[in-house]
Amino acid sequence: MDSKRSPSFSLILLIISSILCFQSKVCNSADGTGSVYFLDSSTNSYFQSRSSEPKSISLPEVGAAISVLLGFAPPSTLSSASSEKLNEVLLPNLFNRPTTVLFLEINGFGDMQPELGSESNVFGKALKSEVAIGNAEIQLSDKDDLIQTSLNEPLPEDKEYTDQDLTDFASWLGGSYVNTTPKPFSGELTIPLTNDVELKLHMSKNADREFITSILSLIQNFERTTAVCDCIGPELIKGRFDGLKAFQEHYGTNDIVQKCAELLMTTVSKLYDSSQMTRGGQIVGVVLFSGSPAKESDTMLTFNFTKQASPRLLEEKQGSHDAVLIAEILLVRRTLAWITGIILIIATLMGVWFLMYMPLTRDTLLYSNVKLD
Repeated sequence: MDSKRSPSFSLILLIISSILCFQSKVCNSADGTGSVYFLDSSTNSYFQSRSSEPKSISLPEVGAAISVLLGFAPPSTLSSASSEKLNEVLLPNLFNRPTTVLFLEINGFGDMQPELGSESNVFGKALKSEVAIGNAEIQLSDKDDLIQTSLNEPLPEDKEYTDQDLTDFASWLGGSYVNTTPKPFSGELTIPLTNDVELKLHMSKNADREFITSILSLIQNFERTTAVCDCIGPELIKGRFDGLKAFQEHYGTNDIVQKCAELLMTTVSKLYDSSQMTRGGQIVGVVLFSGSPAKESDTMLTFNFTKQASPRLLEEKQGSHDAVLIAEILLVRRTLAWITGIILIIATLMGVWFLMYMPLTRDTLLYSNVKLD
């Protein structure tokens, strides 16, 4: 009996181990790691060369790098090991900093990573590192006027994308848009990709239409940031793109999702190049690829701005001062100020009087021929 049961037991153990292995892979892919790309300027160098890129970096270290690029000091809680990571990412030049930093989160990739190393986009020359997926909070001081711009502003209520918007978008990427139906925004969009591959999306499908609409919204917000740019830094442009995640949830991981990921990367690359031209090369980018955050409304990297009081104000706020004590302090300060002013006036008048009535006789020590020998 035992010899007959042993094969069945082995099969059961094999099934259980397979299930556990599958669950561990699912958990790892959910928690997993993403990628961060540091996009340098076209005219200046703010990042290290790709030969010194770190293998992995944490989200707080990414936030600290953004803080330094904006001209702020890194957090005091940063460890020495993290400081060494910053030296592997940033060039050690405190007086050469960009005026604008672009921080963009792109969710929905998960374990799927697009081919970003092509020479046709800015990601091929970028400094790349792996990053653990999670949440991090960066504390910044608002003593300097930091301009914050969002790439996730909603469309106006009266704004709707038209076939002309799709035609302009297709022409911008070298593609075409054809609509043979009387219903607007229901045609076929064709975009050429690398290696003579084409992407065809049908606007009559909800998933295709939502994905393209999210890209058009990203382009519009990029153009808005360019329109309001006054080239006075520091400026932080931050945004989050979830359009690919919804598209992937509809189609799954297949060829069309890979093509849409390449389309998104081409779009971001062209927008970044356009920002380089309008801002004179004084902009760098930090693009973070990942799955989806724990909450749909949260971003993985959040910036909190705190007001720093001066040491004198901090000293005066210690303890509880009542009205009588404050009045006494003001009386002492005013009394000292008046006494000091009166002493200075009397000293000035006495000096003027002694100068006016100084005798005109020749001073022996000043005018006589003194022989030192």
